[in-house]
Amino acid sequence: MPGTVRRRYGSRMADTVEAIVLPTAADVDAAAATLAGVALRTPLVTSPVLDAMLGARVYLKAETLQRTGSFKFRGAYNKISSIPKERRSGGVVAYSSGNHAQGVAAAAKLLDMPAVIVMPSDAPKPKLARTAALGAEIVLYDRDREDRAAIARDIAKQRGAVLVPPFDDPKIIAGQGTAGREIIEDLAKLGLAPDIVVIGASGGGLAAGISLAIKARAPGAMIYTAEPEGFDDTARSFRSGKREANARLSGTICDALMTQTPGAITWEINRKLIGKGVTASDEEVGRAVAFAFRELKLVVEPGGAIGLAALLAGKLDIKGKVAVAVLSGGNVDAELFHRLVAA
Repeated sequence: MPGTVRRRYGSRMADTVEAIVLPTAADVDAAAATLAGVALRTPLVTSPVLDAMLGARVYLKAETLQRTGSFKFRGAYNKISSIPKERRSGGVVAYSSGNHAQGVAAAAKLLDMPAVIVMPSDAPKPKLARTAALGAEIVLYDRDREDRAAIARDIAKQRGAVLVPPFDDPKIIAGQGTAGREIIEDLAKLGLAPDIVVIGASGGGLAAGISLAIKARAPGAMIYTAEPEGFDDTARSFRSGKREANARLSGTICDALMTQTPGAITWEINRKLIGKGVTASDEEVGRAVAFAFRELKLVVEPGGAIGLAALLAGKLDIKGKVAVAVLSGGNVDAELFHRLVAA
């Protein structure tokens, strides 16, 4: 059964006290059953060049190959498919810079439900276009001046729709955790277990879900979050013991990793199962995007390459170890991608 934590936490609007329902590894297993035959089982990619460079056995979880080009489809489908049929007519509402938007739009389309997505006006054009192509209605907002969650809540109330948050929801977290379950299972087939796992963190949903799955099966694994420099709210929260917030809401090429503060639910999981984070500069991330393209023949967006960037920049000692980094998404603006791989 999921645990419940009653904890005071802050938001941009007010302080509240709510019961936080924590998902478990069993919820990840249930999500895997829900997603079977719907989400893709993405591969663990290896590279002799990368192994030689880092002196380790490195495996990259290629969620770039997932439906809609990121891990977000997993959580979105797990959440939306759990909505009772009598509540589906009002559809769903989500807010996202792009990857969650596409995941929600795709899941809603599969389940024949209308979807409204609140997206920043500066979101990468491919993410906007693909979300619209999946049939979702897009509502734009100003990332620096407006509260996207408040806008989405108002729309959901007006339309009788179900809000599908990007990370702070037990069903979302459990769905994302299926990527971690696959990592453990696929390494086990090779007779291996992970020593180190690096996961990009924004709100912390992917990190929370994967850590639930991995710690249940490989408790000795060390898990780290990776974030852009200047947007390291999770790492600073680990150090202070409380949820910290970023001073800025924009200003990194990692557009998928600019959430202001860790989620309330994700924080409760990550502070216990992870507790350590690293950062990478935009320059280091750019080099990782280029490396993935040149050596792995994979298109990875900057936010999706943050874990690989941390490894390539030597932020963690992985020599002689089995290390895993999650390539969380591949929805990158063509002009930015060209600039990074041509550098």
